[in-house]
Amino acid sequence: MNEMDFRVTSNDGTTIAYDRKGSGPAVVLVGGALDDGAENAPLVPALAEHFTVYNYARRGRGASGFTEPYAVEREIEDLDALIAEAGGSAHLFGASSGGALALEAAAAGSAIDTIAVWEVPYAVGDDIRPRFEEYIADTRRAFDAGRDEEVLELFMRLSGASDDNIAARKAAGKQTSHWADSVALAPTLVHDSVFHNRYQLPTDRLATVTQPVLVTTGGPITVPYMAGLPSDFFDRAADELADLLPHAQRETLDGPDHVVDPQTIGPLLLRFFSSEH
Repeated sequence: MNEMDFRVTSNDGTTIAYDRKGSGPAVVLVGGALDDGAENAPLVPALAEHFTVYNYARRGRGASGFTEPYAVEREIEDLDALIAEAGGSAHLFGASSGGALALEAAAAGSAIDTIAVWEVPYAVGDDIRPRFEEYIADTRRAFDAGRDEEVLELFMRLSGASDDNIAARKAAGKQTSHWADSVALAPTLVHDSVFHNRYQLPTDRLATVTQPVLVTTGGPITVPYMAGLPSDFFDRAADELADLLPHAQRETLDGPDHVVDPQTIGPLLLRFFSSEH
């Protein structure tokens, strides 16, 4: 589990864990699926020379708490609590599903200056909608039955992992705490599908976002663990987002994995968050 040094209390009493580093205007890093803040942590040094960077574990992840029942509004309130702690406004960087949460918070009226998102996984295209609908139904059934390991495996299969690959990763992960940590995060995959609008673009809401938004991807999918998705999966969603958002800038970077590479995206974020818009 990614331990963090600071705590803030959300509106419903849930404790949200975060780290803080640097000085200057606030930037909040919003993590994606199965991330307790560890995946965004390498971005902190890349931004902290010019910004005060808040990297947090979303509710139900890592050192943060969770209060039933789940609702999108509670995740937005978590962000609002962090933004208040940061001085009342902040830039946001959202990776993967964290990008969808950042955009939902902007649409809900949170005090956000600018937003950058990385490979937001909206499922755009009739060719993949049936797979995502089946995945949502299957994970809900497994979640309701308390089968968290099955939820995780369904997510891996959606991306393209084979049964052999899953078995190998499970065996390797059981030599450390990695597999158990991932299983502990599995219920948040079901929550993600809720605020993700069943992985469909919420066009009416996002069209109301007035902040400048930087929409980024790494180009065609080449990593084996995502081979089950169309190679242009993230680009499709990003292009639709850029067309939909009133003040969007679209950028394609060269070659990163789906997990954010600070050396690639860090300089772009520095320029975007520092610019006059």
